[in-house]
Amino acid sequence: MAETVAAFDCGSNSTRLLIADASNTTLVRETNITRLSEGVDASGSLLVEAMERTFDVLERYRAACDHAGVTKGLLVATSAVRDARNGSVFLERAHDIVGFEATVLEGDREAAYSYAGATADLGEHSVPTMMVDVGGGSTELAVKLDGNLVSHSMQLGCVRVTERALGRGVVTPSSDAAARAMIEFELDRAFDAAPALGRVVSSVRLVGVAGTVATLAQLDAGQVHYERDVVHHRVLTQGTVRHWRDLLSRETPEVRLTHPGMVHGREDVMPAGLYVLDAVMARFKVGELLSSENDILDGIAISLLQP
Repeated sequence: MAETVAAFDCGSNSTRLLIADASNTTLVRETNITRLSEGVDASGSLLVEAMERTFDVLERYRAACDHAGVTKGLLVATSAVRDARNGSVFLERAHDIVGFEATVLEGDREAAYSYAGATADLGEHSVPTMMVDVGGGSTELAVKLDGNLVSHSMQLGCVRVTERALGRGVVTPSSDAAARAMIEFELDRAFDAAPALGRVVSSVRLVGVAGTVATLAQLDAGQVHYERDVVHHRVLTQGTVRHWRDLLSRETPEVRLTHPGMVHGREDVMPAGLYVLDAVMARFKVGELLSSENDILDGIAISLLQP
């Protein structure tokens, strides 16, 4: 019997589903903003309200799996659950709802799945391809060098930087300085922990995945309604990153929502994601990145379909 597989990603800011058939053709791809990481950085625990928002979405995803005849699945949780003392409580309930294995990914496995998904439909290039995944609670860097994947997970994400340094409203000089210092500190730690990253400075093709990059691509395209073909593999320059970072930073979340392409639920954390993205581009001395709509979900689906 041909497999139909489901990949669930319970991230810090969004909860997502991918259902694919045996030929890895996408049947369902859905994203809902659930902000699972709300308050985790301050309290060390997942809030009941945040878990319930996520469980409600997982119930709907389970129904979609039943309708599609899913035979195999994997639910992964990342930074928010990884950092929370009550993460096991969340995983137990999530497993009961979806009926498939539910696990917390450490940073290296998260990066490996994301890299596999992001690069699956890319051709060869003259320089190594590096993936940057700006999530809600963490940012993963991954690059394949000499056949081995070098990766590092930084304690940076659009929600974490917002809650700890930048704030949700108009960015002030003091919050700007705090965010930049926080990001640079984590980048320094990344280069210390994975010295091989220094080998690709000025010589890497950067591919960006996840919500910050996807929303930036929509803003750049002025897309009111999502169209995958418009944002997938869209080239985004560092000038574009800085333009939107600076513009959104001067606005309130309500005003940010008026821009065609802004995703509801990201308006308060989007500037922080762009601060992280710009700093990564500056550190690796790259002037542009390629937006990829293929990401960790696709990497998980590929692994589930392997014999």
